[in-house]
This record gives sequence, structure tokens and C-alpha cells, in this order.
Amino acid sequence: MPATPPNADRHGADPRGAEPVSTKAPDLAGPAVISQFWGDLAFLHWRVDPALVEPHLPHGVRPDVFDGSSWVGLIPFELSRSAFGPLPPVPYFGRFAETNVRLYGVGPDGRRSVVFRTLEAAKLVPVLTARLGLGLPYTWADMSIVRGGGTITYDSRRRWPRATTGKPLPRTHVKIRPGSETVTGDPLADFLTARWGMHVGRAGRTRFWPNNHPAWELRSAELLELDDELLAATGFEGLASRQPDSVLYSRGVTTRFAAPTA
Repeated sequence: MPATPPNADRHGADPRGAEPVSTKAPDLAGPAVISQFWGDLAFLHWRVDPALVEPHLPHGVRPDVFDGSSWVGLIPFELSRSAFGPLPPVPYFGRFAETNVRLYGVGPDGRRSVVFRTLEAAKLVPVLTARLGLGLPYTWADMSIVRGGGTITYDSRRRWPRATTGKPLPRTHVKIRPGSETVTGDPLADFLTARWGMHVGRAGRTRFWPNNHPAWELRSAELLELDDELLAATGFEGLASRQPDSVLYSRGVTTRFAAPTA
């Protein structure tokens, strides 16, 4: 395990001004421009050296750390009830399976965030809209979520964009068994999930998209199967060959995003 860097204590407190980790979301400063329901989420996380994360963060964002490590997350789930502003949820295109690989950063103003390396999604129109309109690294994939027998299985294989290297397009397979134990008061779980915005880099500029949702209702989970290529495809070769350091599950939350700020 890497030694704790001088800028952080073992629970992620940062004397350079990072905001405290809180399970209560701050109020949005403006009206919600996007709302979504995120359901049946599996949170798989691995600890890594912050030096491995730093090259993948947008300009001005530094790695966030807990217990001396940065963390890489693989999170499959179902997105639904997607709506824009005051409009009703989008039919058909507003519901799809998604799997993302994400990192954790701190902006110049101390705001903690999620930084996405990829967002694999099963509907092409939302993928194109998010890539072009928001600058997010969405990709189109064949995906499925199968529930039964107390387990949830997530499968994904990327379809687009095509690889330029000739390598096969990455896929992922995750199977978990959600537990009955509720996870509360866990500093690591809070650090990984209580994130109230995302930093997005585009054309050399970094913007922060604030979001708001109820506190996560987290449960322990057992990882039954993992066969993943997304972590390697996003710069973290070999990570999926070892067991995650944290496995959690949530039935889901309704989240809202406000317009981005500088």
C-alpha cells in the first residue's frame, strides 16, 4: 500500500482546502437541468497509487485520496426516468443499462468530484447527445442486466467507437449477490459514494457539474464473478486480475444535475 502523501490524512482530510466528505448533498445553486434515476448499482472499487490516477484527470483537478490511496471504480447499473429541465421523462431513450469506470478528484476550489474514464451505455442516441453536448466519454455498447435467485448479473460489450489499434472492443461481466447488511457510518463507503458533482474536461477547459440526491442506502455485496476489460482499456492494466478492495450495492437514488460552473 502506498504511503500516505503529505497532503492527506488516512481518511481523506486535506489541509489544502478539500471540502469535507458529507453524505448530505448541498442544495443546487440553480434549477435542475437533468434528472435521472440510478438503480441496482454495484460499486466495485480498487485502491491504486495516486500517481496512476493523476494523468487521467482534467486540468486543475488533483487525485483525491483515502487511506493514502486513490480509488478506481467499476460501477454497472440501470439508468431510467431521464428528464431535462421541467419536461417529463424521455420515453424509450431515457432508460438503459450503463457501466462506468470512474476516478475521484479535487478541484482548485476544494470541491470533491467524480471523473469518468468511460460511460458504456446501451442506447446510441443518449451516447451521441452526451458526447457532443456535454463532453462526456460515453460509448455505445450491447448491455444486459439479469436479476434472479438473489443475484444481479451485468454484461457489456462495446460497439462504438471502434478501436483504432485493431484490438477487440472491451467487455465486462459482473455478477454480485447483494447482502442484507446496511452499510452506515463507513468512512470509505462515504468517500467513494458521497460525491456531489463531476469534473469534465473539454477543449482544455474544466467544468464542474453539481448534482444532488438523497443519501445512498448502501448494502454490503458479494462479488461472485468478474471478467473485465474496461479497466485495462481506460488505463488500469491488471487491476481486474485482483479482487476489489470494496464491493457495495444500492437499490438506487433519483439524482438531479444543475448547469455546470467553471
